[in-house]
Amino acid sequence: MIALKITKASGEETLHEISPAIEYAFEQHFKSGFHKRFRDEEKQSDVYWLAWECLRRSGETVPPFGEKFLETLAKVEIVDADTPNG
Repeated sequence: MIALKITKASGEETLHEISPAIEYAFEQHFKSGFHKRFRDEEKQSDVYWLAWECLRRSGETVPPFGEKFLETLAKVEIVDADTPNG
């Protein structure tokens, strides 16, 4: 399973697995299949949207998706959650 390693501008790092519920939310929002969208579009903004959804679903209060949210991030990396060190 894939996960996102989210590093905030503050330096805080968190790891979030991409659950079926998050994949579904992505597909509903973008009106496209999860894997197809990444294969065909390759937009980093899609990864940032996933980070926003992961943080939101974790219970964290986040700004609406957009520039204000993006300013809270330092980087977002896609990692293999099944690998012990990401």
